Amino acid sequence: MAKTGKKTIRIGMIGVGQIAQLHLATYSKIKSAEIVAAADIDTEKLKSVAEESNIPDTYTDFREMLKRDDIDAVDVCLHNNLHMPMTVAALEAGKDVYCEKPMAGAYVDAERMLQAARDLGRKLSIQLGTLFRPPTRAAKVLIDEGQLGKIYHARSTGYRRLGRPYVDGYGARAFVSKEIAAGGALYDMGVYHIAQVLYLLGNPEPTRISGKIYQETPMDPKREADSGYNVEELGMGFVRFDDGLSMDIIESWAVHMDAFEGSSVFGSMGGIRLDPFGFFHRVGDMVIDSKVDLVSAKHRWLSVDGIGDVYDSPQHHWIAALQGRVDLLPTAEIALNTMLISEGIYLSDHLGREVGADEVREHSQSTAA
Repeated sequence: MAKTGKKTIRIGMIGVGQIAQLHLATYSKIKSAEIVAAADIDTEKLKSVAEESNIPDTYTDFREMLKRDDIDAVDVCLHNNLHMPMTVAALEAGKDVYCEKPMAGAYVDAERMLQAARDLGRKLSIQLGTLFRPPTRAAKVLIDEGQLGKIYHARSTGYRRLGRPYVDGYGARAFVSKEIAAGGALYDMGVYHIAQVLYLLGNPEPTRISGKIYQETPMDPKREADSGYNVEELGMGFVRFDDGLSMDIIESWAVHMDAFEGSSVFGSMGGIRLDPFGFFHRVGDMVIDSKVDLVSAKHRWLSVDGIGDVYDSPQHHWIAALQGRVDLLPTAEIALNTMLISEGIYLSDHLGREVGADEVREHSQSTAA
């Protein structure tokens, strides 16, 4: 791939709420990223964030911001059901797009986003932070070098003991409204873990999905009534892929149990657990549990391999890709399959049986606001 100069990437933000604060904090650490404009319908919040982050121009109508020809890329930081219309509008305006997870509120909307990017020749990246963590990168090295042999199964896990947004004291009520967020634990946190495993497996195509969702743990009655809580706190699934692989899933916002072990990948010659990181294999008759010095590995990746900041965070990678310094990881393609799996779990729970991937696609209905 041809290298380009370190051009400063000029970015417009759509949405300045809670998640946007994290994005802005990361951009502030990237010298070649400049936030030049922001749009939000909340005028007070928009003014406050613009002053705090030194954003020169603000808009209450994002379409006006998209008319500018001096903006290279747009960062979409809105609720799930708004991702598709804002992303497609930005792509059609000639901007590359970085969008919060999950990709959208429904598979059909996510599919439209990716197709628009392809048709328009624009870059689209979804915020999948787990792909850039040292355990994921170490696991990828072991897999790529064949240390696991034939990979046949994986497990995606995510755990909170009592961490439902709003009703347990964290986050806004919008997180627990199906009308805004489209889903609960699977869409909020499960996307990170499912996508992480899909990345390590090479993003195989799902063929069959079964699942069950639950909302059983009591909550404060006033918060429950105020929030209109109508999404899952626990999601479970089993996925079959087109190449014989399988994956099981458990994702919890609230459960009366201590922590689950981290996500894992099983191979004929070895296995990997991501948290805490471990490599499990055998030499002759000796069963070996190996620990890995991830701090040292990260240091060598930076100093010896000289990769620089291109994997420091999803946004570092995004900016580097826009500058032509690295090939963009297929986060949009991985996020799309993550959507397919999550929506498949919902459909399986609704129908009370296993469903096919094509069946999920046929049933998917837009939730775009």
